[in-house]
Amino acid sequence: MGSSGGIRFRRRVGLVLLLLVVASLGGTARAREAQPLPEAAAAVGTRRAPERHGLALDFYAKTCPAVDQIVANVTAARYRDFPAAGPAVLRLFHHDCFVEGCDASILIAPTASAAAAAPKVERDMEENRNLAQEAFDTVELAKAAVESRCPGVVSCADVLALAARDYVQQAGGPYYAVKKGRKDSKVSLAGKVRGSLPRANSTVDELLRVFAGKGLGAADLVALSGAHTVGFAHCVHVLGRIYDFRGTRRPDPLMDARLVKALRMSCPSSGGSARVVVPFDVSTPFQFDHAYYANLQARLGLLGSDQALFLDPRTRPLVQELAGNKTRFFQAFVASMDRMGAIRIKKGRKGEVRKVCSQHLLPV
Repeated sequence: MGSSGGIRFRRRVGLVLLLLVVASLGGTARAREAQPLPEAAAAVGTRRAPERHGLALDFYAKTCPAVDQIVANVTAARYRDFPAAGPAVLRLFHHDCFVEGCDASILIAPTASAAAAAPKVERDMEENRNLAQEAFDTVELAKAAVESRCPGVVSCADVLALAARDYVQQAGGPYYAVKKGRKDSKVSLAGKVRGSLPRANSTVDELLRVFAGKGLGAADLVALSGAHTVGFAHCVHVLGRIYDFRGTRRPDPLMDARLVKALRMSCPSSGGSARVVVPFDVSTPFQFDHAYYANLQARLGLLGSDQALFLDPRTRPLVQELAGNKTRFFQAFVASMDRMGAIRIKKGRKGEVRKVCSQHLLPV
């Protein structure tokens, strides 16, 4: 999003906020001393949790000691020019880790071949088609900067993990140390995507099953959903809630009527632009804070899967906990990002270190 596009979007967000005028946000939950979140829910079903491998904060201490700063220099410049790239990179990291682990398989570009037999990659799937190009460009730029200083050493998977952390901090969130040592996947398979990612209208049962398949629990689900405190969703993901909830031809009765009205201004029931986006967090859409959880308590969750976290008794206490304490949210988010960032890591000969993140290494 260029500077003029950013101004237009901020004006649209301002209109949404003017219509909502939700003065009670943040006042619905009383701040209290940080307490440990309840233990993550037990894994749903009998599916075996994915294997985890060791990572290290000092993995590149000798081979590329300045890697964190190199990536940070790129992401800081990108955030100034393209603020929408921040939440886009964070979403990219989530989509990567939830499909076969944190291995940069999401970064592999679709083939240019028109042949029907050409293999499809993760980015070809519908679940990934709306991932912003700014996110991919940011990772490629950061990787190129790293390659110029430490050629053939740092994986794209590690660069993506670092860039996601940087953007969290740049938007006002916590800075946290990122463990490194991932390898890039040698494959990117479209068939692995379906069922691996949460959907906009997922129930809590469905969300818990998806997270359990990654070795994550209810506390991780609620904490990582807090990433929706920044970023935007395409209108297609909210049309059902605001026009025809579950075939009733009426909006979701659990969505605040003012939010329904504001969303309908940007998202017509038909004929609207597929590129129009609306903010996940209607109160502070550009600030990484805990307002997302207060929004859920005020029936201002954008996606059905967001609002479900407050409606379900298994996750409601976690939402209330994080709504009342930003420090606790930051702690929970960092811990869950660390766990997510260690899903099914590729090590040794099972992976590669790409020079260009969108292209596999050529066979030697």
